[in-house]
Amino acid sequence: MSLRGAAGAEELIFYVNGRKIIEQNADPEQMLLSYLRKRLHLTGTKYGCGGGGCGACTVMISTYEPASKKIRHYSANACLLPICSLYGAAVTTVEGIGSTKTRVHPVQERLAKCHGSQCGFCTPGIVMSIYTLLRNHPEPTSEQMMEALAGNLCRCTGYRPILDACKTFCKESVCCERKTNGKCCLDHKDDLFDKEAKVSTRLFSTDEFQPLDPTQELIFPPELMRMAENQPKRTLFFHGERMTWISPVSLDELLDLKAAYPKAPLVVGNTTVGPEMKFKGVFHPIVIAPARIPDLNVVKCTDDGLTLGAACSLSLMKDILTNAISEFPEEKTKVFRAVLQQLRTLGGEQIRNVASLGGNIISKKSTSDLNPILAASNSILNLASRGRKRQIPLSGIFADGLGNNAITPEEILVSVHIPHSRKGEYISAFRQAPRRENALPITNAGMRVLFEEGTDIIKDLSIFYGGAVSTTICTKQTCWTLIRRHWNEQMLDEACRLILKEIALPCSAGGEEVDYKKTLVVSFFYRFFLEVLQSLRITDPCHYPGIPMEYRSILQDFKTKMPQGIQIYQDIEPNQSPQDPVGRPIMHQSGIKHATGEAVYIDDLPSVDGELFLAVVTSSRAHAKIVSIDTSEALKGAGVFDVITAHDVPATNEFYYSDDPEIIFARNEVICVGQVVCAVVADSDVHVKQAAAKVKIEYEPLEPVILTIEEAIKHNSFFEPKRTLEHGDVDQAFETVDNIIEGEIRIGGQEHFYMETQSVLAIPKGEDKEMDVYVSTQHPAIIQEMVAASLGVPANRIMCHVKRVGGAFGGKLLKAGLLASVAAVAANKTNRAVRLILSRGDDMLITGGRHPFIGKYKVGFMNDGRIRALDAKYYINGGCTPDESVVVAEVSLLKMDNAYKIPNLRCWAYACKTNLPSNTAFRGFGFPQAALVTETWITGVADKTGLSPEKIREINMYKENEQTHFKQKLDPQNLMRCWNECMEKSAYYSRKTAVNEFNKQNYWKKKGIAIVPMKFPIGLGTRYLSQAAALVHIYTDGSVLLTHGGIEMGQGIHTKMIQVASRELNIPMSYIHFCETSTTTVPNACASVGSAGTDVNGMAVKDACQTLLKRLQPIINKNPKGTWNDWIKEAFEQSVSLSATGYFRGYNENMDWEKGEGQPFTYFLYGAACSEVEINCLTGDHKNLRTDIVMDVGCSINPAVDIGQIEGAFVQGIGLYTMEELKYSPEGVLYTRGPDQYKIPAVCDIPEQFSVSLLSSSQNPYAIYSSKGIGEAGLFLGCSVFFALRDAVTSARNERGLKKTFTPNSPLTAEQIRAGCMDDFTEMVIGSLLLWISPVEHAAE
Repeated sequence: MSLRGAAGAEELIFYVNGRKIIEQNADPEQMLLSYLRKRLHLTGTKYGCGGGGCGACTVMISTYEPASKKIRHYSANACLLPICSLYGAAVTTVEGIGSTKTRVHPVQERLAKCHGSQCGFCTPGIVMSIYTLLRNHPEPTSEQMMEALAGNLCRCTGYRPILDACKTFCKESVCCERKTNGKCCLDHKDDLFDKEAKVSTRLFSTDEFQPLDPTQELIFPPELMRMAENQPKRTLFFHGERMTWISPVSLDELLDLKAAYPKAPLVVGNTTVGPEMKFKGVFHPIVIAPARIPDLNVVKCTDDGLTLGAACSLSLMKDILTNAISEFPEEKTKVFRAVLQQLRTLGGEQIRNVASLGGNIISKKSTSDLNPILAASNSILNLASRGRKRQIPLSGIFADGLGNNAITPEEILVSVHIPHSRKGEYISAFRQAPRRENALPITNAGMRVLFEEGTDIIKDLSIFYGGAVSTTICTKQTCWTLIRRHWNEQMLDEACRLILKEIALPCSAGGEEVDYKKTLVVSFFYRFFLEVLQSLRITDPCHYPGIPMEYRSILQDFKTKMPQGIQIYQDIEPNQSPQDPVGRPIMHQSGIKHATGEAVYIDDLPSVDGELFLAVVTSSRAHAKIVSIDTSEALKGAGVFDVITAHDVPATNEFYYSDDPEIIFARNEVICVGQVVCAVVADSDVHVKQAAAKVKIEYEPLEPVILTIEEAIKHNSFFEPKRTLEHGDVDQAFETVDNIIEGEIRIGGQEHFYMETQSVLAIPKGEDKEMDVYVSTQHPAIIQEMVAASLGVPANRIMCHVKRVGGAFGGKLLKAGLLASVAAVAANKTNRAVRLILSRGDDMLITGGRHPFIGKYKVGFMNDGRIRALDAKYYINGGCTPDESVVVAEVSLLKMDNAYKIPNLRCWAYACKTNLPSNTAFRGFGFPQAALVTETWITGVADKTGLSPEKIREINMYKENEQTHFKQKLDPQNLMRCWNECMEKSAYYSRKTAVNEFNKQNYWKKKGIAIVPMKFPIGLGTRYLSQAAALVHIYTDGSVLLTHGGIEMGQGIHTKMIQVASRELNIPMSYIHFCETSTTTVPNACASVGSAGTDVNGMAVKDACQTLLKRLQPIINKNPKGTWNDWIKEAFEQSVSLSATGYFRGYNENMDWEKGEGQPFTYFLYGAACSEVEINCLTGDHKNLRTDIVMDVGCSINPAVDIGQIEGAFVQGIGLYTMEELKYSPEGVLYTRGPDQYKIPAVCDIPEQFSVSLLSSSQNPYAIYSSKGIGEAGLFLGCSVFFALRDAVTSARNERGLKKTFTPNSPLTAEQIRAGCMDDFTEMVIGSLLLWISPVEHAAE
């Protein structure tokens, strides 16, 4: 049949937000996301990762099925949906459900009013996930709600406020379920709070929410119904620039196509082929889309099982199996239950809604969670090709070990038959992933055993594993050997040894530790062994005793529940004026706009005429000489305009902020993988990416290549200066102590993972070398300075604008300056506007993150737990350029004491110079690493003295007015208050007893609990870094325009500044508007960093407002009864200036490193956190059960914003200390380049009970209205989870008789937890290593 088809290309017809779209030239390569954003200018749907991993681009798709007359609504990731797959569908985006111009939808309203958005970038996707759920279930259960959000990531909020908004839609009552004496915690507030202070626990009021009215939603377009019912189905052809899309309607036609094009992939959900084409450079000239063929969508119940069409989505499959389980007797549904268990955690809802059963099987990915269980349960594949139909068992494909494909290229998988289970047959599925939900597995398994009737003699056994090697594997030999054995300990031991022998794992499978995978492989079998024993007991308790009580808890997996919690803050004084907003939980100024998608970020700015897109070409070598750059192929590409290199930089290409430069374009050599070598500009983002891939760079390797801290120490490669602090007489102290411990801890780096990637739009003005630069940054002044320097023009020609930033966390300072310079140089050369939006993969590769850290310590202490001496060395991996590394090293020294008085200490900090992308500022700035080292040796001292860690903490905490190790005074009264209040609120001692009790009764599951104090100093070390300015205009209609130098990146600074202005001018907040931060209105502003934004800008805004009020005072005095508008009108008529600047000189801070003393900080923030966890000793999985945080934030200007900052930082800390792991190849190439490989916390990771209270009646004379800067401090408290995990693992080790102290490194991942809980299985793996690693390989281990 001809490829062109009878009618040539078709019109693509679909609807978006009720509007009909007819696309004449639909390109099969175009995804819905770029179509919505670039073609329809609907920018509410965001680009977060491009791979379906973050949910920022979630939309709702609705389709109509004429046979059943049913409309189906489902959520999907727009970044993976080809527009060609939408023929006859209706798309609803965040703009379609509500806006501030029409009516705001209840989902949008509640998410905003519950403070569920901070930077707001992920909010539209979250809105659409909830909205779609409500379209299908107007009164969902909390389980459905948690499931709907599993595919959405948020980096700012820590999820609690998002879930608060969700709860308002759920049908069951929402109570904390902490039923003490039969009452909910909200009924007996008195026990929770200080009697004297008036506290509040309400951050929003539900009575102002509009009700959800399902009748108000957009209807499904009747025209699409008519089309579906009346038009005969016909084959669709769409021809793009490079690709053809064919969508047949009958099986015969599909078989003809497959015979003609055996290599063409079949695409249903595009969740496998899409990412391969996008990230791996795979290209298919023809794709076939079989989703409309009835035979591939069949659902049939037969006598012996269920038959499901290969094009059925995983969500549909989940519903069908759930139904079947409720209808059939339990004996028949064991397979269904096991498959369903894997479906629950497979991907997020958005992926399951489009991904097909057939695709999962045919792609034969080792990470498929379904293949092992379907293969083990003897599922049958129904195949068809021209003139031939046949059935093969799925197990046959994998049973020859390598997955040699038993399916020929022209064959189609039509449907899958999943059998009923039989009497005496037991089936289970297992998986372990880096995150419980929405994560690909590290290892998974499907297992089935059939016994001879009425016995425990194995008649048939099948075991399949996934995740171990390149595809699913079957342990055929093992199963065959074990037939006719009894199901007992002897069989277990033999089975484990056989399995380990049979599964040969390659030495490093994509960076995963091989030992861990092997341990999981045998641990899963053991878990199956226990499950079956327990099931046998139920059938015949006389013969089969089952398993011991303390083993039984392991049969239950951790489940994700809707978290509960309470937020406590001090109420405002009763005499405060009702219109004074300070101290009230005011919603984020942009909250509603975040939720409606109207909030504009850099890439949402409309395109400028003639605008070009820029893509960077980065180094693939860690250290090499650039021999040549060949751009000839790239320049031939469609739409390509030019290539930009270092030669095109008019002036500065290297910025010397210290001895080593920061570099825009690599000139002669590259010093890390991911360094920008050159850039391509073209007329579209598609063309520019294609062209960038064609630039050929030839390298000559240079020595040495330094990647790790150890290598830097070996080659003496450091950034100067190295810093040291000494206090007391350390050597003398070590001679007088009772005990000394030494050790070291490694702390991995962390990727910022701000939801909005680095983004710049540079627009040349066409005269006087002026340029507008719109950029996502925390520091517009440095952007202006760097762009001006690179172009060789004065700074007054560069106008830098920032409206809002979609998350930053320290990652949008210097790096944003270099990238803005890349775009500006290109704009300058081409004389056109240039847009540079990094893809998530490039962003992670290029930008660097938190510094990896090694802390080495020697601690001297007395037997009673008093710490007398410390000698410590900190090494941080700075990467290839200085950036902020030396300052991070300095801060780690200044803040290393955390909350403890150490009478004698000596501490060194070294910033290592390596060939990794330069690491930079990141929330906490050295403190989260240095303080973790301190808490590690605190627990080490506890182990050695036999005292509990909390006793050691209490003994050594700062107690009265004292001096720090750099001779700054501090008053630790609030530190003790936070600690005691946290002890009390968390009921620490009674829960610790309960934890010990639990651990006695459970062998394979353990709980742990830990409480950690915190002292977080606030200050930037020198005065000029904390200066700030503001500009306030009052217009004659009484409205006020406010601007200041601070940047809004989710922390609510503009909201707080408007609160300040409202109080100072004594007018309602609604009169005041904030437009943007710009170098044209406030020059030379300092960066918004170091938790200091509100402190310093608040002072400047207050100063400006007081100046204005002083000018107005005579007019007010004359007419005290007048209104604000009367006064302003009068002032104008009297020629009183209605515009004022405000200024704050900064805090008087200094540090003398020669003397090792100074006042680098202005005040201290205190806090404490108690966390409880439960671990699974067989897999290393864990669950965060409960966290209580008490934080001293002075007098909060906005409790909703401050609590949001604490929770968000805390959850980022959970990520840093327990999950987020960066992996590099031996050549220095980053493996973890997106949410698929790099796991930040998701909804399933936050504690099940999560409470935050702000310390009442705390004053801070140094900052505006007695508040404190809260942005960073909470992050470190995430380590309470780290130490709770350590506690749980230690409990398991004690029970197993292991004497050696468990000193985990960070992040404390499942892998480390499993290795720490040593048992027969880990021993077996270490033993088995020697069996089949050849001596050569063994030497390399």
